[in-house]
Amino acid sequence: MPNVKVYDMAGKESGTLTLSDEIFGAEINTAVLHMAVKAYLANQRQGTQSTLTRAEVSGGGIKPWRQKGTGRARQGSTRSPQWTHGGVALGPKPRSYRLCLNKKVKRIALKSALSSKVAADEMIVISNLAATEYKTKTMVEMLKAVGATKKALVVIPGVDEKIIKSFANIPGVKTTTADNINVYDILNCDKFIVAQPAVQIIEEVYA
Repeated sequence: MPNVKVYDMAGKESGTLTLSDEIFGAEINTAVLHMAVKAYLANQRQGTQSTLTRAEVSGGGIKPWRQKGTGRARQGSTRSPQWTHGGVALGPKPRSYRLCLNKKVKRIALKSALSSKVAADEMIVISNLAATEYKTKTMVEMLKAVGATKKALVVIPGVDEKIIKSFANIPGVKTTTADNINVYDILNCDKFIVAQPAVQIIEEVYA
């Protein structure tokens, strides 16, 4: 079973924690990770882009000149795509980009993502992650103490407004709850910081 060091908010090592081999020691499936990230990014797209076709732009109801005898190319409307102010040919229209993964694939992807952070020594467990007041400075000092100076994902057991808002102004730092983690956020961070009670929740929810 994988073991990780446990730190306090001052960055001092306070012990070790044995993780579930099923969740944090699983085989890393890169193909499934790719599928999960692709689906996540696709599902973030709104798909609301739209252009006007020749049927939707105003004007152009009359034939601009007669069919023959003018020496010019025949034209049926001044709103054809080749005309200025004409409609757009084959332009984007509202659509859904949504991709679906079944539960088993999602579970494998999440376990692979968590295991990859442990294998890369990028998972940090904090024993006493808490905030008594809304104070960004306290959280900045904590991140520096544990070596998380770049992008970080902070996982807490449940919604705590003081912790969430204290991290909110720090660039590159995102907070989430243990039951709401996703593969993209885990892989996109340089340090995966988890409160010790949140580790137990992750093992219970995703076992």
